[in-house]
Amino acid sequence: MGQAIDMAIQGVLSNEGGPFGCIIVKDGQIIGKGNNKVTSTNDPTAHAEVMAIREACKTLNSFQLDDCILYTSCEPCPMCLGAIYWARPKKVYYGCNKTDAAKIGFDDNFIYKELDLEPGKRTIPFEQINKDAAMKAFQAWEDKEDKIEY
Repeated sequence: MGQAIDMAIQGVLSNEGGPFGCIIVKDGQIIGKGNNKVTSTNDPTAHAEVMAIREACKTLNSFQLDDCILYTSCEPCPMCLGAIYWARPKKVYYGCNKTDAAKIGFDDNFIYKELDLEPGKRTIPFEQINKDAAMKAFQAWEDKEDKIEY
């Protein structure tokens, strides 16, 4: 956890992004690390956990983090939480919580509220179009005999 926190502090001091750091460990070895780089890369998905997951998956040559432990300096936001569940590590340890983050301007509560709304009633309206055409991609997946399930 200390290394994740150090990465968060270094990221702040080097103007890379917000105060968040993350490392991923497997069998006692760090296989992925990341700090928030949203503002330095102009990438809203460049959160510490996402950066660490990308590096760890590349290291393992896998899209899953079986038997890995993720250490992050703060409780993950909704996007990172989703990425963590897709990557399927064994356990997550976090330092600060989402209330601590909200106190310094990183409040994700509005996203949790948006998820409960009907798509058309969200702050950014969502409207379904071209479903029949889009279903062709799903059909291609269903028909594919050599697909790699995940």
